[in-house]
Amino acid sequence: MNNSHLLDFRKQKDAFFKQADQSPLPAERRTDFEGLAYFPPNEDLVFEVELEPVEPTQIEIATTTGDVRTYLRVATATFAVDERPVMVALYSTGHEGLFLPFRDATSGEETYGAGRYIDVRPGEGGTAIIDFNYAYAPFCAYSESYSCALPPAENWLDVAIRAGERLPD
Repeated sequence: MNNSHLLDFRKQKDAFFKQADQSPLPAERRTDFEGLAYFPPNEDLVFEVELEPVEPTQIEIATTTGDVRTYLRVATATFAVDERPVMVALYSTGHEGLFLPFRDATSGEETYGAGRYIDVRPGEGGTAIIDFNYAYAPFCAYSESYSCALPPAENWLDVAIRAGERLPD
């Protein structure tokens, strides 16, 4: 695991949240903003997985504002967290890469209650890296003016994923 890449990524994200016009933080919260809260890097939550293709199926996913978005379920992946098997579904959004929305045993206590996301880039030969150190809370965690997809029940994990963004201290 390349911690320096992860730490640089986090530094750039914090700068975006503080300075960018597109930041989800309301202007009054940016003045004192010192950065998002993160779990320490955890190489045990980086997985090289085989993407198991599934029959592409349109899935309607509810959002935080009560709307519905349609995604295409295209693959599943299986791995073990603390020796417990976990299976997740991955979705196409029509953009590059795959979308992995999830909830876990930290949701609502240590991390954003509605869940977190990971952007997954498929690699060669049907594999991908799922690096939970890059798990992030959607913009609706920072502002009610956003509508964010809620992780479907199939991606509600009964294990704790203590990696990526966490709730502010």
